[in-house]
Amino acid sequence: MNTSFNQLKYFIGQKTILIKLIKINVSVWLFFLFISLFDFLFKNNITEILIRWVAIPANFSLLYTRPWTIITYMFLHLDFFHILFNMLMLFFGGMLFSQYINQKKLLHVYLIGGIFGGLFYVLSFNIFPVFYELKNHSIALGASASVIAIVVAIAVFIPDMSVNLFLLGNVKLKYIAIGLLIIDLISIEKGNSGGHIAHLGGAFYGAIWALNYRYRYVKIPKFDINKIFQRKSTFKIHKNPKGSSRPISDEEYNKQKVERQKRIDQILDKISKSGYDSLTKEEKEFLFSNSNKK
Repeated sequence: MNTSFNQLKYFIGQKTILIKLIKINVSVWLFFLFISLFDFLFKNNITEILIRWVAIPANFSLLYTRPWTIITYMFLHLDFFHILFNMLMLFFGGMLFSQYINQKKLLHVYLIGGIFGGLFYVLSFNIFPVFYELKNHSIALGASASVIAIVVAIAVFIPDMSVNLFLLGNVKLKYIAIGLLIIDLISIEKGNSGGHIAHLGGAFYGAIWALNYRYRYVKIPKFDINKIFQRKSTFKIHKNPKGSSRPISDEEYNKQKVERQKRIDQILDKISKSGYDSLTKEEKEFLFSNSNKK
């Protein structure tokens, strides 16, 4: 019992972005829990009023007057099992994301993924006729879209990474992400349509972000017709990626860049198959030294 308490205390005491996101979500849930109790005891309706000012509305006119809800909705939960599931998924995806990418980008994907989820929800309720009668009263809340964005992002980044799931054993991340998306797609017409659509918005951003981040070193060359008629080759001074002070030409610079990217891809593939600890010291140093290069 004492060991479990110490572990919980250590967990809560961490100052990582992941833990801060979990703390914010839990704190907001507890706040509304106490407000709800207050309403019950004194027969008030403060909770309902606050929810309307924090949750994102499907109606464009209401959203225009409450633009902050595109952010605040992703930290709001009312049901215990709703926040429990979301925080477990956030911890699961966030730990992997933090290990293989970093904490700052975790916050970025959480926020922007949530915004995309909110936009998918609002646009869908204003585009599809089936929602016309609901859009004036419908609201969305919860971190699900943000969480799905993180899970899908890490699944796209290291798709063949296997994790051990209760009752299922080892499952690759790509299958977990695909399974979540299929569930959301087939659940749209079953109930909580807005929530499932928001999940798809978060997943969309998570996938796009991860693809861009994964292949950010690869740039498609621009076609320039003037170069066809140029006889004299151009020469630009680039910093030598290998550490030498000797200036290098565009051709040599691009060649080294491609070679560096191939090496990075090999290391990332090794991580996805065997984990980060399987890397040699040289591979870890190489990956770290090239993590911020374009």
